[in-house]
Amino acid sequence: MARRDITPDWQAKLNKLDQQSLAEQERFIQGIAQKLGRARVTEKPAHPFQGASDSWKTIDWSPAERIENFTANFHAAGGHVVRVPSMEAAKATIQELVGTLSVRRVIHQNQAELHALELADALPEVDLAVWNTDEETNWKASAANADLGIVLADHAAAYTGSLSVLSSKEKGRSVSLLPTALIVLLPIERLKTRLGEILTPFDQIARKDLPAGIHFISGPSRSADIENDLTIGVHGPGIVHVLLIG
Repeated sequence: MARRDITPDWQAKLNKLDQQSLAEQERFIQGIAQKLGRARVTEKPAHPFQGASDSWKTIDWSPAERIENFTANFHAAGGHVVRVPSMEAAKATIQELVGTLSVRRVIHQNQAELHALELADALPEVDLAVWNTDEETNWKASAANADLGIVLADHAAAYTGSLSVLSSKEKGRSVSLLPTALIVLLPIERLKTRLGEILTPFDQIARKDLPAGIHFISGPSRSADIENDLTIGVHGPGIVHVLLIG
């Protein structure tokens, strides 16, 4: 029944039920306070501190410290990190990983840096797809069927070992989420110390210019039930390699 069709009698009954519910809620909370031997709290608690402290905002590790800590944290989460000197070396590492993982289907984002790798020529034995390059393809299904996704990270935070990937028409989230394995290319100048360095600039961007999504990847997908039984790769790639470039 639409709200405009509610009769005065029905509205009165609904108001009465609402008041009864509020009274029952108050009785329940008051009962808990009495059992705890405390006065009923009716005022919002003071919250004098919000966000990161000023001392934390000034922390800025050296490039060597960022690399060391990012690598250690990403390894601790079950991921793999290898440092390579150039995009050409990254291409060679991708070729090696494709062979090691017995990959048959690859999908990568529609980005100039990834096109420059010319993976179609470098991986002639695999079925290579580039995200959203034609309107006839079901790209989510294509990503789900891929053995390997390849993306270029927009940022990374060493302190948490997290990568961030911004999504757009050319950079579908599915490429990093749906394939069995994932390779992330991370230029070393995009590696920051803290997450705040990545997120704060978005506060200065006009709403219309914000990316479709900001996705954080901190190692392979990990899921656990209430009994703490851990399963890898249920809600995302179970194998994640980061190629740290530079």
